[in-house]
Amino acid sequence: MPSITVQPHLILERILTLEIVRVTERAAVSAARLRGHGNEKAADQAAVDAMRRELNKLPIDGTVVIGEGERDEAPMLFIGEEVGAKNGPKVDIAVDPLEGTTLCAKNMAGAIATMAMAEGGTLLNAPDVYMEKIAVGPGYPKGVVDLDASPEENIRALAKAKDVKLSDITVLVLDRPRHANLIDAIRKTGASVSLITDGDVAGVIHTADPDTGIDLYLGIGGAPEGVLAAAALRCIGGQMQGRLILDSEEKRERALKMGIKDPRKRYEMEDMVRGDCLFSATGVTTGSMLRGVKFGKDKIETETVVMRSATGTVRWIRAEHRQLEKFHLD
Repeated sequence: MPSITVQPHLILERILTLEIVRVTERAAVSAARLRGHGNEKAADQAAVDAMRRELNKLPIDGTVVIGEGERDEAPMLFIGEEVGAKNGPKVDIAVDPLEGTTLCAKNMAGAIATMAMAEGGTLLNAPDVYMEKIAVGPGYPKGVVDLDASPEENIRALAKAKDVKLSDITVLVLDRPRHANLIDAIRKTGASVSLITDGDVAGVIHTADPDTGIDLYLGIGGAPEGVLAAAALRCIGGQMQGRLILDSEEKRERALKMGIKDPRKRYEMEDMVRGDCLFSATGVTTGSMLRGVKFGKDKIETETVVMRSATGTVRWIRAEHRQLEKFHLD
């Protein structure tokens, strides 16, 4: 009987689409137990531990290429860490076990557990540094916005593409002192600014959802979150550009060791996520994108969104977990 070769992208679809949901579900539930406790590190550690355990159960030969640091930080899912049962396809993993640690610690809206998985060698392998970012949702001409253009130029170009006034544009920005000049520049155009305290993965995704009222994402955030957001946009449509901020010799050396030769390279979304990928996010605290974990007497409820780039499929999964002893063993 002739052998049958299963392509990696088929394996991603058939085996792993729902498996990665379990990974983010477990991380979210573990972090949610520490909502409002005021301990960011403990909540993050709980999510990391749960995510690592679940990843190591998957039938993959995985490598973390976007994680929580590239040095030997044993408690974290670090860049270069190998995960999975080693009995499946080689895949790249990007993780943010708890995006919005402060949100979780203060029991504020919008904390999520998130990860992306792609065919091996197709995710940007970048150090844990900051990244300049710009993103818009689907339906616009290629290059409608440009990372190297001014905020005014980008807002005017987007307003023209949407056939609306500048005052009809809303730009999402992380509320950080470093963005003071950016916020002023946006407001001078007449556009509105929507500020978030944390959570720029969800922030970028908001540009692809008309119900959020967000048209454009601008600003500086974490590079890990940038790659995760790019993975999500590859699945649901949109445009994104990013540039790593390698503003010290130490950072440039770290990047060079990862194969990044041009420290000023502008990455298109397709550069950050080149192959078929899966993206999953589970709500920890209820936000505009996902409901948070709900603990009941006899069950735990979670809400997750999982996406795949090759098909453009987006699944919203509301789950009830009734084997509570398994979760409490964690």
